[in-house]
Amino acid sequence: MRLVFAQQVAALGAVLLLAAVVAYAVISRRHHETSTLPPAVGSYSALAGSSGVVAYGKRTACGQILGPRTEGVGHPVLPCGVKIYLTYDGRRVLTQVIDRGPSVPGRQFELTEALAHRLGLVGVQRIAWSYAGTR
Repeated sequence: MRLVFAQQVAALGAVLLLAAVVAYAVISRRHHETSTLPPAVGSYSALAGSSGVVAYGKRTACGQILGPRTEGVGHPVLPCGVKIYLTYDGRRVLTQVIDRGPSVPGRQFELTEALAHRLGLVGVQRIAWSYAGTR
């Protein structure tokens, strides 16, 4: 009888230990996901529009092939791979320069269709942007 009780206590202890480890992993991951974003540097305003679906299948100046899920921006001066924050209508996303552009006069940024959709941006709109600093 004592052996069965000891086995039950050991099994319960193992379950509690496993639950604690899983809970710690979940909390640690959430903290890591929210704390690893680089800080924003500067604050600027610019006109931005979408390149649209006509850009699908084209290779960017930075070497990527655009598709329906590609997120990024084209900018005439910022180098490929530079990470920036874009803010529009209360939504803020971290993205990167993936192309030269825009190809349409009057815009400072050309967003991929997927990124424009994620931001809720339709047509040409004024956005806020900032550099993503380093940690």
